[in-house]
Amino acid sequence: MTVSTISKPHERLAEMLVDEMEAVNTLIRTRMASEHAPRIPEVTAHLVEAGGKRLRPMLTLAAARLLGYSGDHHVRLAATVEFIHTATLLHDDVVDESGQRRGRPTANLLWDNKSSVLVGDYLFSRSFQLMVETGSLRVLDILANASATIAEGEVLQMTAATDLGTDERVYLQVVRGKTAALFSAATEVGGVIAGASEEQVKALFEYGDALGVAFQIADDLLDYQGDSAATGKNVGDDFRERKLTLPVIKAVAQASPEEHIFWERTIGRGRQEEGDLDHALALMNKYKTLEATRSDAIGWAANAKSALEPLPNHEIRSLLSDLADYVVSRLN
Repeated sequence: MTVSTISKPHERLAEMLVDEMEAVNTLIRTRMASEHAPRIPEVTAHLVEAGGKRLRPMLTLAAARLLGYSGDHHVRLAATVEFIHTATLLHDDVVDESGQRRGRPTANLLWDNKSSVLVGDYLFSRSFQLMVETGSLRVLDILANASATIAEGEVLQMTAATDLGTDERVYLQVVRGKTAALFSAATEVGGVIAGASEEQVKALFEYGDALGVAFQIADDLLDYQGDSAATGKNVGDDFRERKLTLPVIKAVAQASPEEHIFWERTIGRGRQEEGDLDHALALMNKYKTLEATRSDAIGWAANAKSALEPLPNHEIRSLLSDLADYVVSRLN
């Protein structure tokens, strides 16, 4: 594979960072090993080797490279970010009772919920060991805060998911917690370890935050109009799981009394019948909430690109800008 044949920005970024990403992957394999509990590498490998884009750790490496870092602590931080992400996926699949991720059976389906929860805990512990090795208290503060924010976002989502009173402000709070927090931490620590200026560190944080929000909004929209083969999910899974995501929140906000009864039955009480998904999609089309959600995602991607302005004029900066466009290009 050569640079000239690669079209997707995350693939071009991966090619540019190929040596560092290999070092991250090697470190991940080493640190997910367990002498006494072979179940740990079995479960972890199932998810880690599932062919994900490794976007979050790549953002850490890219931020450090962009700011001229020449050490190796960014590799530890990238592995830390991936361990945190993998731990949250293991826990999420238990909470959501999911049977499929990235087109493959989930760990909790192949093993059990106890294994998924405990291995997730192990990976969180490993992530803290790795971040401490950098010797940076500020890095530890950023990633520890991100870990707490992610957990808080998941709990908020659990309590708000089926509450029809959930509005766009709460939705954004959930998204900033469960998704954007790790994106922004990934980019921010890359700048911190590189000794970037405060303006540049702030720019990296804001880029990661906006990119994460755009990414999650796009994912939520793709649940209703995506290609199942590409997303690894069935269209309407969020509806069936009674998740109040942005397209539905916008439809509920404009619903007539009769339509509100429909949303209360299907989302609020979970009493779903054949044809309900089609009716839900009809209501979203009636109020153009899918188009409005797409516009929101594009707006956040634009915010991410604007945030890059204070950073050095570099090929990586251009790729990060292209990445923001790519996140929402999936909606075309």
